[in-house]
Formats: sequence, C-alpha cells, structure tokens
Amino acid sequence: MPEILDIATEKMNKTISVMKQEYNSLRAGRANPQALDRITVDYYGSPTPINQVGNISVPEPRMLIIALWDTKMIPAVEKAIQKSDLGINPANDGKVIRLIFPELTQERRKELAKVIRKKAEESKVAVRSIRRDAMEDIKKQKKDNLLTEDDQKKLEEKVQKLTDDKVKEIDTIAQAKEKEIMSV
Repeated sequence: MPEILDIATEKMNKTISVMKQEYNSLRAGRANPQALDRITVDYYGSPTPINQVGNISVPEPRMLIIALWDTKMIPAVEKAIQKSDLGINPANDGKVIRLIFPELTQERRKELAKVIRKKAEESKVAVRSIRRDAMEDIKKQKKDNLLTEDDQKKLEEKVQKLTDDKVKEIDTIAQAKEKEIMSV
C-alpha cells in the first residue's frame, strides 16, 4: 500500500527536477553554462551536447567561452548556437567561441517571467495528473479488497497532502526564479 505513495513521490520529485533544469537553461542576464545544455551539435554524425565537445568557462559575469577540443567544430557549434533560442551571436578567434550575454531589457524580463509561470503551471498539471493516477490505484486496490476503507481514506489524504506540498514547492521555486529574472 505505501508503494503507491512512494511511486507518486518519486514521479513528483522528477517533475520538479525537470522544471528546475528548464529554469537553469533560461538566461537571466548573466552567463550560465547550463544555457547551452539543450543545444546539440552534429559531432561526426551524432547529435552531441556542446558541453561534451569542449570546455565551457565563465571568465566574466556576462560572458561564456567555449574551448572546443576539435577546432574544426567551431563553425558547426556557431551554427547550432545561432539556430537555438538563445538569441546570442557567437564570436570566434579561430581557437575559442565567445558568447556575450547582453543585459536583459525590461520587456525580455517580462517575457521570461511569463515562461517561468507557464513552466510552473505545466509542472503543477503534471503533479496533479500523478495524484489522479495514485488515487485511481488506491480505488482499484480498495475494489480488489487489498485495502480497507480506513486505509483507503488515510492513503488518499497522504497523497493529497503530498500533492499540496509539491505544488507549494513548485510555486516557491517559480517565485524565486521570477524574482531573480526581474532583479536588475
């Protein structure tokens, strides 16, 4: 019977972890190597994340430097960055690629805040969906006489409390990220 709760907890934690990763890839006016995590480059026929074809460093708050292990990859990496949703033009000197992150405009900050709220809402929907599945499993076990009515009620209350806690956690994370984006 507690395995339903364990499974739901694990799935909800995964949902929150995915949301955090998506938030990390949003750029907040300062350079963050994780902004490149979703960008892949064709490396000898296979799509490979940029962080696996070179070293990424942050020499200044608003600059990333990508030092590729194979300098022949520079044009392909530049093209991948230009195609991405980063909105940054890479510059190279033949050895490294420099990405300079411009200061965020107020308009861009508001757009990012909307994206943050949207991702938080998507995560809450996912958490509620996990709750629904867990409740269905509980009802099924009750129907199959694997649970007493008291156990069913207790388990449903625990699943609901877990859901409420995870929704609060999502809100807290989203508010913190929004505050980070909106601070100049």
